Amino acid sequence: MSRFFKTAPRVVRTVVVMNDTNHTSELPELPELYGALRASAAETVRVLRGVDPAALDAPTPSAEWDLRAVVNHLILWTAHNFALRAEGGSVPAEWYERDFTAEPGWAEAYAQQVDKALAAWSDPSVWEREMPMGDSAVPAAAIAGMILLEFSLHGWEAAEGSGQTYTLDEATATAVLGQVEQWAEMFRQYDGFARPAPAGDDAGAFARALALSGRRA
Repeated sequence: MSRFFKTAPRVVRTVVVMNDTNHTSELPELPELYGALRASAAETVRVLRGVDPAALDAPTPSAEWDLRAVVNHLILWTAHNFALRAEGGSVPAEWYERDFTAEPGWAEAYAQQVDKALAAWSDPSVWEREMPMGDSAVPAAAIAGMILLEFSLHGWEAAEGSGQTYTLDEATATAVLGQVEQWAEMFRQYDGFARPAPAGDDAGAFARALALSGRRA
């Protein structure tokens, strides 16, 4: 882990972002990981908007979590915690038991909070910080990598539990696979990942990421 935490994120010169008025803006000196975060966030927001509130008790590929639990986890960690991390804070402990899905308009509120988080992380100075993780501090890129896994792996679970399909472009899927490969050993030590599942020889990057994390596509 120490090697990963000391590795600086690869930087690209600009990230082009489309806004609601169809104009483009350039965000200088952001890591490539930011583009993967935006793509996985957009797909996860789409999936949660497609969740039927009447189906929140449906099972998911996670043996321990139904759809409501997965959605609440996504809202807590990929929206609120993601934004607060950029601001130097963290979610209050009492929110761990909060049922966000009981609140009116939760899906749109999630989308708005994700937008807020992405805007906060579009500041290059955020990526230069170290952020607390347990009893230590790690580079912001390490936290961002974990958030990418939250978006994509739990987003896939939410899609499966709600009868939808979770789709990532190959570049984003490759970024997810890279993060799974880096974190898999540690996550398994803390029961975050199950044993690897089999993946076919012709499996794409996202299918391999799911399999390596112990999920069966």
